[in-house]
Amino acid sequence: MAKTGVFDSDPTVIGKATELKKELQTLILAIIDDDNYSTDTIDNAKDILSALKELKLRKRSRSSSNLFHNLISPQEFRCPLSRELMRDPVILSTGETYDRPFIQKWLNSGNRTCPRTQQVLSHTDLTPNHLIREMISQWCATRGIELQDRVRVHYLDDDVITEADRDRFLMLLEKMSMTISEQKEAAKELRMLTKRMPSFRALFGESLDAISLLLSPLSGDKSQSNSNIHTDLQEDVITTLLNLSIHDNNKKLVAETPYAIPLLMEALRSGTMETRSNAAAALFTLSALDPNKAIIGKAGALKPLIELLDLGHPLSIKDAASAIFNLCILHENKARAVRDGAVRVLLKKIMSQMHVDELLAILAMLSCHQRAIEEIGELGAVPFLLRIIRESSCSRNKENCIVIIHSVCLYDRTKWKEMREEEKCYRTISELAQNGTSRAKRKASGVLERINRVVNMTHTA
Repeated sequence: MAKTGVFDSDPTVIGKATELKKELQTLILAIIDDDNYSTDTIDNAKDILSALKELKLRKRSRSSSNLFHNLISPQEFRCPLSRELMRDPVILSTGETYDRPFIQKWLNSGNRTCPRTQQVLSHTDLTPNHLIREMISQWCATRGIELQDRVRVHYLDDDVITEADRDRFLMLLEKMSMTISEQKEAAKELRMLTKRMPSFRALFGESLDAISLLLSPLSGDKSQSNSNIHTDLQEDVITTLLNLSIHDNNKKLVAETPYAIPLLMEALRSGTMETRSNAAAALFTLSALDPNKAIIGKAGALKPLIELLDLGHPLSIKDAASAIFNLCILHENKARAVRDGAVRVLLKKIMSQMHVDELLAILAMLSCHQRAIEEIGELGAVPFLLRIIRESSCSRNKENCIVIIHSVCLYDRTKWKEMREEEKCYRTISELAQNGTSRAKRKASGVLERINRVVNMTHTA
């Protein structure tokens, strides 16, 4: 007799399966007994078979999950977030390895730091860790466990899309071109569904014009003139666009949809603060793809992002900073950011002690641009950066400051005196050359070598 698992006796599962089997039996009898049965009858039978298969797979998934809970796996095979054996190990930009569904959930919740190290992420791409995957696979093999089956079952979503869901989806899109009240009703429901059900996000990728239909209330001439009146509609549409952008397969599709980036830019300027924050978060999420970085940069999105950063609203500043950082990984976007006034805004916020960690990282990235260095000098930032190195306990901030100062040292000789005075009074740069991160040590040594060379040349003369 086959062994019965705990979930096989779940009354909810049994009741659902029994109900489906009765419906299937009725349909099959109709097909057998009636020569004039309809194609709908066959389709309904297929749907019920699929639902039965889904129940079976979910039971198997839960049983498999119980089995793995009972195994003691090596620490390095466990996800730092779930504490369970990893199914699909991936590497974050910080070099830490996590199980894909758990780190993806962390990122989808809006987090932009590494859970283990708390470092700000340079990007949100997830790279498969083939070495750890192979080691886990071997570990499972010695215990008679099929890792592939477990992975396949693990990713079955509880929010399986039904035909009724698809019909609802199409109906909501159709409503986006109706009256303003119907548009608002549909936009609010789409926002809720794409937040709650990841599979609903995937539906937008199955239709060529779904995203255009979503954006249609905001993209027409009439809507542009009324955009300030219906801020609630704008907020729901933009937030839905953010939810869609979280789905990897939608990123390219969204960025290449006409009006998508311009409407996000418009939302950065004219929306409620929540809309602005969500528009910035959407641009950050979309910019995970390098081709999208170019599209967004060429569209002119850096300027409204910098303007939003300048506002300094607590709700939006972090999303704006994250989007600017991601976009400026692409070299040509650095020049655009400098041209659009990023240096002045970044320094103003840093000197006001606002989000110093994130904004220093952006400023360090821009410091390879000569005009950025000129502005840093003109705005009197060098003494302030030296003070951060002297007083801060954050090694990453010290590193970013010396990266900027090293660039200033290369391009602007008028600031060498300030650096020499700092070194004479506090030995700030020498201290960093001895005790900083490896990159900070290199940059600090380079600054010392240059300013000492000038001093020796003066004495010789």
